[in-house]
This record gives sequence, C-alpha cells and structure tokens, in this order.
Amino acid sequence: MNHSKSSILYEEAVKYIPGGVNSPVRAFKAVGLEPIFADYAEGSRLTDVDGNTYIDYICSWGPLLLGHSPKAIVEGIEEVVAKGTSYGVATAIEVEMAKLLVEAYSAIDKVRMVNSGTEATMSALRVARGYTGRNKILKFEGCYHGHSDALLVQSGSGTLTYGVPTSPGVPEDVVKHTLVARYNDLASVHALFEANKGEIAAVIVEPIAGNMGVIEGKKAFLQGLRELCSKEGTVLIFDEVITGFRIAYGGASEYFGVAPDMVCFGKIIGAGLPVGAYGGKSEIMDMVSPIGTVYQAGTLSGNPLAMYMGKKNLELLKTNQEVYKVLATKATKLTEGFKANLEKLGLEFTVNCVGSLVCLFFANGRIENYDDVKRCDTELFTIYYKKMMEKGILLPPAQFEGMFLSAAHSDEDIEATIKANYEALEMVKIYLERI
Repeated sequence: MNHSKSSILYEEAVKYIPGGVNSPVRAFKAVGLEPIFADYAEGSRLTDVDGNTYIDYICSWGPLLLGHSPKAIVEGIEEVVAKGTSYGVATAIEVEMAKLLVEAYSAIDKVRMVNSGTEATMSALRVARGYTGRNKILKFEGCYHGHSDALLVQSGSGTLTYGVPTSPGVPEDVVKHTLVARYNDLASVHALFEANKGEIAAVIVEPIAGNMGVIEGKKAFLQGLRELCSKEGTVLIFDEVITGFRIAYGGASEYFGVAPDMVCFGKIIGAGLPVGAYGGKSEIMDMVSPIGTVYQAGTLSGNPLAMYMGKKNLELLKTNQEVYKVLATKATKLTEGFKANLEKLGLEFTVNCVGSLVCLFFANGRIENYDDVKRCDTELFTIYYKKMMEKGILLPPAQFEGMFLSAAHSDEDIEATIKANYEALEMVKIYLERI
C-alpha cells in the first residue's frame, strides 16, 4: 500500500500538533507505523488520502454502530446547520434527547449533556462527592475514564500502550484521593472499603472494560459492587462511554441486570459528533447547578448538531433493537473464525468477545484483568497488525483496544477479515519459529 500523501501530511502535522495527532492512539506509534489520514468513509469502509480502502474496525472508537454516514442519520443535517450551529440558550431538541436517554436507561431519572466522555466522568465524580460529602473515589486497574487528573491512575488504552500508568503533570495531591482496585476482583474492593471506612464517595467502573482490550465484567463482580455501594452509602457509577447503546439499548445495566446510581455516556449518543452526558437518580442530579450547589457548565453542551445526530441514532436503535442480535451474531462469527485460525496454526492466543466488541490478545489463557493483559506480546501484535493493514483491514492500532463491529459490516467483510487474520497469524507463527 502507498502512504505517501499521509506521510507528507504527517511531516507537516508534527510541526504544529504534538506528535502530529490530536489523540495519542491515532499516532500508530504502538504498531511502529506513521498515522494514516482519512479522506472519507461509507458503511464499513474507510478510504485514506492515498486512496487505500480498508474494512474499518475502529469505527471512530465505537459510536458508528450503524456504520459510516448512514443516510437515515445524516439526512437533514444541512437544514440544522442552516438554522444555526450553536445558540448559547436552550433548544427543544435537548429536551427530546434527554427524555430518550432517561426512558432508555431505567436506572436514571435525569441527565445533563456535556461535550465528551472525559467531561461526563469528571462531572459525575464531582457530583458524587458533593452528594456524599466524601473525597475518595475508587477505580480499577486498566479502566480508562478520560484524561481528567484524578482518573489518570493505572488507566488503560494509550497510557497502558505507552507504559505510562500515571501521567506526568498530575499532582500527587490530586491522586491521593484515588484508590485503585483489581478488575473482576471483589475482594480487593472490600479491602479498600475496609481500609477507608466511610470515606469513599464513588466507585467508577467500566462494566465491560474497553481500554485494555475487551474484558467482560463478571456479573457477580458487578452485583457485588452494587451491594457494597448500597451498604456503604457510596455512589456506584457505570462508565458506559463505550457500552452505552452499543452492548444493548439499555446499556450494560440492561445487559447485566445491575443498576448503577449514576451513568456516563459518550460516543453513540452523538452518532460520531462530539458529545457526552451523565445521569443519575433525581436526588443525586438535583445537586447540580443551577438547582444545586455542585457547579458544572458548558457553552456547547447540548449542541444542536450533536443532538440531531444522536437523537436520530437512538430512535433508529429503539425501533430496531434486533440490530443488537445481528451485531452479536457478526461478532461471534468473527470470533469463531479467529479461534479456528489459531487452532489450525497451533497458536494459543486468546479471543474475547462481548456483544459487538472483539479483541485478539497475544497471550495465552484467560484475560480477565489488567495483570492478564500485561502478559500480551506487543511485538507479535505489531507483526500481526502490519499484515492485517496490508490486507486492507483497519484495526485499532494498539493491542489494548477492541474491534468495533457495525451493522454495515457484511458477511463478506467478516469472511475477508477471517482470511486476512489467518495470513497475518501465519506471519506471526513464522516469526515465532525463527526465534
């Protein structure tokens, strides 16, 4: 594949943008490549500025559940733009969108729009602290909740990829109130509660971890968190920035049958436009300004363009919830194909699949937490990644990210991906036999 135009753009980008990209994972640094620059995308395919077309499993990191630029969603956006892109005052569509979210997610009564997943988690924690009058929060190793200071402790995704579990620039005084437990390990949570009796304001968790690959939270683990938080007067927050409306219409709460006190959304509720939201029970959300004393604001929150796209996306999902079964079937087919290839080649790597999320881990045995993920051979993943890309398959450029399937991925796309997977794994096997 020729990437000359992307290379020229990258050379220019590094002069003006740190690392030449506006988000670290776009750098492709973890797989030893320069970034590609997208030109356009449609359905399951993305085409870069050099004219290379890929079957895309990044899908903007999750929000494109129906694929790139589905006509049913993007149609009419020009009319919204013509009326105004931002007002700084309330709009009717914000109310309609909030109602959709509350009706879809039974655990919450009210919701506040923000502009990103980071804003949603940061704000939810502030509200939880204000509601409980406590300072400490508890998170889990390998779970990423955005880049606010208090949460950049043992996080996944980019920080795990680059071996920086705690970012420089985060003062010790900020993170001293952040406790870190082991994912899927309820005993570690109990130990921290015992050591910090009556001090923990909130537990924040990805019910399905999507930033250290794809790891499903065990139902007993999530139910145990629910029971412990209820007992201790601690706010349980589900970070559903990835799973909200992707794993089920009612999110991971519906999928697992566990109700949090608060939830954070992002990605899908804007159908690809910048958006986030956090919600909770009335008594918690009534702490938020202007009716409460916890301050949070945003000029572009509830932006009419994002609300328009998000509302259409949710309405389509609401009336066609069979799409979740279709997506799960596609993901299962892909997973079984990967596993069959591994077996044929005598490789014992692990494939995790939850709903429409898939991850091939270059490690043997069960992958259930951060320690398991750290066993992955990133050098082998790099060999695999480059071959997949050469075959026209665009994967997230890091071992510690999951593949996102969309309704636009056809059976032919999946079969082509399984075929490419076999050829890429052959390269990995040859490498292993040589060392």
